Amino acid sequence: MSFRVVMAQLGSTADKKENLSKARTAVAETVAGQRPDMMVFPEVFMNHFPAGTPRSIVRKEAESVDGPFVAEMCDLARQNGLWMVFGMRESTEDPEDDRVYNTTVMVDGAGAIAGVYRKTHLYDAFGAKESEHIKPGDELFQPIGTPFGKIGVFVCYELRFPEIARHQTALGADILIVPSGWVRGSMKEYHWQTLVTARALENTVFMVACDQVSDYYCGRSLVVDPMGVPLVSGPETEALITCDIHLERISEVRSKLPSYQHRRPELYADGVGRERTIR
Repeated sequence: MSFRVVMAQLGSTADKKENLSKARTAVAETVAGQRPDMMVFPEVFMNHFPAGTPRSIVRKEAESVDGPFVAEMCDLARQNGLWMVFGMRESTEDPEDDRVYNTTVMVDGAGAIAGVYRKTHLYDAFGAKESEHIKPGDELFQPIGTPFGKIGVFVCYELRFPEIARHQTALGADILIVPSGWVRGSMKEYHWQTLVTARALENTVFMVACDQVSDYYCGRSLVVDPMGVPLVSGPETEALITCDIHLERISEVRSKLPSYQHRRPELYADGVGRERTIR
C-alpha cells in the first residue's frame, strides 16, 4: 500500500488571508501536478508573529477550531479530496490566562476535522520562551486510522522528547507527522535532521516533518523511512516537497530490525506504562 504526501514548506505571516491564499495556490499547483493524497503545512501556519509581538495581539488574532480559518482549510480539503494537516493559534476561554494554544488540526478528504492536538511541550530553550504566549495542552495526540495507515502527530520542539513518538508508536502509529517552526541557529539544522531520523529509526516508523521557512526558520523539511533513510529533503526556501510512502516498508524493516519488539517495559515502566520515578 502506498500514498503520496506533499509537504507545503511555506513561510506564513501575521495576515491570515495571505496565508490562506498561499495555501490555495499550493494546493492548486500540487493537485494539478502531483495528485497527492495528503498535504502537510507547518506549525502555526494560520499566522506567524515576530518575536516580541504583544500577547494581546496574538490573542486577538487567535481563532477557535470551528472558526473561519479552519473552515476555509476544511473547504479546501473537501474541494480537492485531500487529507490535510496544518497548524493554527487556537483561542481559549480561560478568563485567568490570556495565552492561546499552539494547535494542529487534521482534516479528512471530505473536509471534516479528524483530529486536533494542542502542543504540550513548549519551546522554552535557546533563549526563546514559547510559554509566555502559548498555553500548553494537557494530553498527547491519539493516532488516527486513515486510508493511508495510522497517523500520529506532534509538533516541532517535541522531537526532543522521545517518549512522545514512542507513546504514539505503542498505540499503532505507522506515520508520525511533525508540523514545525524550527528556529535557525548554531547546530540547530543538525539537531533537526538528527532528531527526525532518530525518531524514525528507534520506532521503525515513517517521519514526515514539515517546517516553516523564513529568515527565522530553517526549512529543510524531510521524510525519513523506518530504517532511518531520508526519502526527500527540502531546501532553505519555500517549496512543495513530494514523497511517495510505501507502508510495506515498515514490516520489511521490522523483520530485519525488531528493536521495538525487543523492549523490556517491565524494567522501565510501571504496570500502566508510566515511567518509574528514580530516586
